[in-house]
Amino acid sequence: MTGRRLTQAVLMASALTLGGCASFSNDGGFGEVQRITKSHTGLDAGWHKTDVEFSAARQRVAELLAKPLSVDDAVQVALLNHRGLQASYSELGISEADLVQASRLPNPRLSFGRSARGAEREIDRGFHVDLTRLLLAPLVSGIEARRFEQARRLAALETLSVASQARKAWFQAVAADESLRYTQEVLKAADAGEELASRMAQAGNWSRLDHAREQSFYADAALNVARATQAQRSARERLTRLMGLWGDQTQFALPPRLPELPATPDEYQDIEQHAVDQRLDLQALRSQTQSLASNLGLSKVTRVINVLEVGATRNSFSDSPTTERGYDISLEIPLFDWGGARVAKAEAVYMQSVNQLAQAAIEARSEVREAYLGYRSSHDVARHYRDEIVPLRKRISEENQLRYNGMFISVFDLLADAREQITAVNGYIDALRDFWLAQSDLQMAMIGQPKMTSDGRQP
Repeated sequence: MTGRRLTQAVLMASALTLGGCASFSNDGGFGEVQRITKSHTGLDAGWHKTDVEFSAARQRVAELLAKPLSVDDAVQVALLNHRGLQASYSELGISEADLVQASRLPNPRLSFGRSARGAEREIDRGFHVDLTRLLLAPLVSGIEARRFEQARRLAALETLSVASQARKAWFQAVAADESLRYTQEVLKAADAGEELASRMAQAGNWSRLDHAREQSFYADAALNVARATQAQRSARERLTRLMGLWGDQTQFALPPRLPELPATPDEYQDIEQHAVDQRLDLQALRSQTQSLASNLGLSKVTRVINVLEVGATRNSFSDSPTTERGYDISLEIPLFDWGGARVAKAEAVYMQSVNQLAQAAIEARSEVREAYLGYRSSHDVARHYRDEIVPLRKRISEENQLRYNGMFISVFDLLADAREQITAVNGYIDALRDFWLAQSDLQMAMIGQPKMTSDGRQP
């Protein structure tokens, strides 16, 4: 076969080998992220690449902030406005670029040489193709395709993680607002008691001990208000960060109270198996393990022949009208490196991934069990507060009011009872907040947790 025919054959094989080579998609792989996000949250995720897209997102955020934020509104703002989330989507672009690059034909190399011997002149021309890279291109392309699939799952998982964090931050911020209001009510009652005790002590109708007790109640109530204020500000700032807000946007309004407790908790059948089958982090690890298995096969294939080039040559001479044509083959000789270290590394990395996947599956089962138990117990606690403790405190307060009207108890007893009733209501708020947080944790446990990728990058 002449050099020209050999070159034509190589190029034809290249076209057949990579005839279906990948190209950049219209959405950069983000369509799958949107679909997964929509199915789990009912809300839309957005990857903003242009000024028009950023402007549309800002307009949507402004519309949501113009009214008191529901929990879904807060999550939607985070999905559209969280810049860290936007930055993480760049991993999709990086992974897709690697896939497209792996699917492209390797560039040929042209060589040119000129030599002289006396009056003779010789010109050498060469055209070379990396045959090893060409023949292994489908395998490499398959590896990058699995990595791209892994990147999409990790991007979806990161999106859902931000949504879950924003959801929990909303519950914490609303609960902190409620707790602060009730703590301030306790302070008002303590202030009234302390003022009345001071007047009675001045009139000589109240002992110093009783007066000191009322002062102590007031001091404790004032301290609790300070703590509740700090907790409220911290909870609101966390929600603000997750929604990516700043400037005037931070003046958003929240509803006055948490959602009501559901009548019954949700029931899940075979929740462990569902988590193992559906968790996105496990799917990403499976994809990574498959990719490493293919990479191990590639390492074994190329352990001996790692560089193989074929090319056509055309030489001309100054003292002869005849042109010399032919071909040459370049082959790396494995004298010192037989590829054993490369294969051993690939095997070790593969087994590492296999064991990481097995451990992750065990942890997923445990996490979802723990989250479900926490969800059920938090519902029981909140229901006990709602159905038992709060009604009892209300009944006691009503009875004390009757006794006060009949002059059987003092105003200080009535104020003390009011403080205890408010404390019971505050306990219900905390229990209700813990239930909604436990529900969010359960939902996230069934979806997965973002983890570090194999190359050390945060997905």
